Amino acid sequence: MRTPAGGKTVAETSVLVVDDDPDVRAAVVDGLTVEGYAVRAAADGLEALSAVAAAPPAAIVLDLAMPVLDGLAVCRRLRELGDRTPVLVLTARDAVSDRVAGLDAGADDYLVKPFALDELLARLRALLRRAAPPEATDAGTELHFADLTVDPATRTGERAGIDLEFTRTEFALLEVFLRHPGQVLPREVIQERVWGTDFGPESNSLAVYIGYLRRKLEAGGAPRLVHTVHGIGYQLAER
Repeated sequence: MRTPAGGKTVAETSVLVVDDDPDVRAAVVDGLTVEGYAVRAAADGLEALSAVAAAPPAAIVLDLAMPVLDGLAVCRRLRELGDRTPVLVLTARDAVSDRVAGLDAGADDYLVKPFALDELLARLRALLRRAAPPEATDAGTELHFADLTVDPATRTGERAGIDLEFTRTEFALLEVFLRHPGQVLPREVIQERVWGTDFGPESNSLAVYIGYLRRKLEAGGAPRLVHTVHGIGYQLAER
């Protein structure tokens, strides 16, 4: 049986699905159940917070646009309480500003509606892997490149005197570059290492997350470190 995170089998992995649309909620619940996850569901943000308090899940699939209490408010509340449960947000809004708002609220990854169930499952597996405790050999080992210092244990860093904090997906992407400085990494290789699958050339997820990463790494006017290599992929380099 598959072990998505921390040595747990899928059947031991609880996922909370939160969406006010009964059809979407049922489809996601059914898809996860077929995969063997232990699934619970909530129809709005207040139900979601109650469900988390009653029995913390291993991950949350959370719609952003909901009545009573929306997904952004749920994310912020969980993070304010110190809850670090991985959150995959679902949104019908594909504007960059909407996705950034979700990530800034504390989400770890996003998926735009309508979506393929296979992609949701791949992103969920990737989040669960990244939520697993770090290997003992990696704990406390800082990563460095140019004037950037990153701590894998806390997913935080520092550059040019500015403190940085990364979501799980942002850090997973940054870590790929830090482990291969100077190398030109093809898009498909990066997607396989971050999400565990290549979403194909039609997906813009990688480009979007490169944008999020640059926004943080270039805070305060710091020079670019992650460069586009047209027709191939990306490279971590000083230029």
